[in-house]
Amino acid sequence: MTRGEGLARWFERRAIAVLGVATALVLAVLFYYPVLTVFADAVRLGGAWNFEVAREVLTDPFYFGVFAPLFDGDLTAVSEIAADQPLGLVGFTAYQALLSTIASVALGLPGAYVLARYEFPGRRTIRSLTILPFVLPSIMVAIGFYAFFGANGPVNDLLAALGVGRLSMLGTLEAIVVAHAFYNAPLVTRVTTAAWESVDARMVETARSLGANPWRAFRDVLVPQLLPAVLTGALLTFVFTFMSFPIVLALGGFQLATVEVWVFSLVQQLDYAEAATLAVVETVVSLALTYAYLTYESRQSANSRAANPPPRKRFFPSVSADAGSLIAGLERAAILAYATVAAVVFVGPIASMVVESVTGPNGLTLQYYRFLVQRQVEGASFQTLPGVAVRNSLLFGAATLLVALPMGVTVSVLTARGGRWERLADTAAMAPLAVSGVVVGLGMLRGLVFGVELFGHRVQVDGPVAIVAAHAVAAYPFVVRNVSPLLGGVDRSVVESARALGATRVRALLDVELPLVAAGVAAGAAFAFAISIGEFDSTVILATGSSSYTMPVAVERYIGNRTLGPATAMGTVLLAVTSLSFVVIDRLGGRWEV
Repeated sequence: MTRGEGLARWFERRAIAVLGVATALVLAVLFYYPVLTVFADAVRLGGAWNFEVAREVLTDPFYFGVFAPLFDGDLTAVSEIAADQPLGLVGFTAYQALLSTIASVALGLPGAYVLARYEFPGRRTIRSLTILPFVLPSIMVAIGFYAFFGANGPVNDLLAALGVGRLSMLGTLEAIVVAHAFYNAPLVTRVTTAAWESVDARMVETARSLGANPWRAFRDVLVPQLLPAVLTGALLTFVFTFMSFPIVLALGGFQLATVEVWVFSLVQQLDYAEAATLAVVETVVSLALTYAYLTYESRQSANSRAANPPPRKRFFPSVSADAGSLIAGLERAAILAYATVAAVVFVGPIASMVVESVTGPNGLTLQYYRFLVQRQVEGASFQTLPGVAVRNSLLFGAATLLVALPMGVTVSVLTARGGRWERLADTAAMAPLAVSGVVVGLGMLRGLVFGVELFGHRVQVDGPVAIVAAHAVAAYPFVVRNVSPLLGGVDRSVVESARALGATRVRALLDVELPLVAAGVAAGAAFAFAISIGEFDSTVILATGSSSYTMPVAVERYIGNRTLGPATAMGTVLLAVTSLSFVVIDRLGGRWEV
């Protein structure tokens, strides 16, 4: 055996361990180091420890409202602060997240009921579409809300035609809450539908046989089985909306700023210490909530029951007593009313953006698209060029896929069995879900982009590399969440049989396990690419002052110039590229719905 063959055999036997170490090192450099850099910025000034900025932030009523005196030990100012600004910036962030969570649950639960209890044409397609908000760039959705609820949007046109008067919704908390519901209600619908399809209907039948009426059986038997999924969706929604950035920035601006938006503002002002302190506060809150979610999810998985869902009813039944009953008719009328509301919230903004991009003061026009073409052909290098944005987005997406997919599969392999150490590793690997892109982008800017002294040499990375790194960190947890559950469900006897026949651990993984979970791998790949295409939070920080901007950043810059027409045109291009990319990866990789 040659030396090269020996090394190859050695690597094949230890490939999983080597990949695990490599993934841990990548996470340490691309995630934990930047985040710790932000933490250090909060308490180090001029190379020395200094807690003065942190103390000023914690005791400032602007940030913590009535809780600020608690950090200062002076309770005499509580009543005065309560009358002036009781919530503070952090409190307002939690308040809008709570309202957004309530709206998302209220909008998502009826959808889960319809999908779980009724059979109708297109049901599977609609169920699959509940995943789309996760791949739609948030800045694009903000553009859609501008077009839909704006002064000259279809909502106000309809209200004016009815003589009700125009609605001024943009720049309000209501607009932010509805936009958050657009993103997170489908999440609530999806997790609750999955739970509803996994309930044990025999328990309901037993309760009915013992004399319980339908409402009592629903309340005492079915609700306890669904409540964990509802709470999971609500907790995730709160985490996501607490860290929301593009939606709040576009629809609320600095008048309705959250912690994330204010951190971005402080970074623009080069006030890194104060920005870092706020980022630490936000990260601690989101990490605590994410840990609670992962712990709760683990407990529910351990207590899961065998699925025996009740049969679904036909929404359009043949002529029967059920079809003519009053209760069934009222129920279907309520469902149709809900479908109308859902269509307004989910379809209206996106359709309005597309329509707005081809509508001018005098009717249909392509002038906004011509503007994009002219900007690309004639624009100066310091301007935002659409072609450069599209090229960068596609290149960054492909590079992100190459990094995030192996990382996600490796973490899935190492954590799929669900033991104590595996759960600990899973929690550490899922930390990027709880840390906002603004924090990661700020950490990379302050650390990797500005440069690090290492063994007497200054090590720096350029903007594109940092952007790909930030995108990979944001994307790979979604690969894990798609692949890990399927790997955990693979029959271990099949893998053991392959090992007994002489296959190494990595060969069994490549030839047996991954083919069995190909749908999850394809789903993870689609998510990774689409998330990179739409990532805005870290990109807007790392692309400042460079030509590394992407399509979402280009859309935001056009909004910033108050040129809604070109912004909607760029948003439509972003929608087309995102959808096409997702479909291509879906077709190449197989079914992505799991």
